[in-house]
Amino acid sequence: MSATQVITTKDGSKTIRLSKKDGYYHSIHGAIDEALHVYIKHGLRHINKPTLNILEMGFGTALNAFITLIESASLFKKITYYAVENNPLEYNLIDQLDYPCQLGVSFEKKRLKLMHQCPWNLSVAIDTHFYLHKLNTQIQTLSLDEKVDLVYYDAFSPRVDKVVWSVKVFKNISKLLNNNAILVTYCANGQVKRNLAAAGYLVETLDGPPGKREMIRANWSK
Repeated sequence: MSATQVITTKDGSKTIRLSKKDGYYHSIHGAIDEALHVYIKHGLRHINKPTLNILEMGFGTALNAFITLIESASLFKKITYYAVENNPLEYNLIDQLDYPCQLGVSFEKKRLKLMHQCPWNLSVAIDTHFYLHKLNTQIQTLSLDEKVDLVYYDAFSPRVDKVVWSVKVFKNISKLLNNNAILVTYCANGQVKRNLAAAGYLVETLDGPPGKREMIRANWSK
């Protein structure tokens, strides 16, 4: 993967722009604002369970995982966090983003580094209440030993990678879910909504993060 540029988004936080796919890892309207709105407010805080399993599609910069680690302590939640990534970033790029400083938790920099440098395909205790299991694989063929309560679907947009937003992939993900699990994503593309519905999810359209009118929360019930 060729990453050409670290850029500053509108909320002051940074993201990475790719040259090869001409895409961004986070919203240019605010990387941290998007993560907090989509994945924390409408995802993590929406589930009233003290222990839960989370699956993220697109580990990337680890921003979503890192914010979830921080939030889990104040929410008194014990989390097992599965993250799928088949093109890991180099840590020197991550260090330039400086998310701990942006989030006001500079003292947590070592744990963000651990998230990136811990082994793949193994469960690693980042904290007593947060276990990270990074999976160097593709979402199309993913299988897990445990069922998932919450999915952070943070893949590149359908314009960049159409396959991962398909009915087939959403059906495969549904096999990994507990009853009443939810999937949240920044994307509100009409075809994505139709694909989720065709895969058996109940689709909600919610107000989007800054710069986006809408986002999706999809509910799974067997």
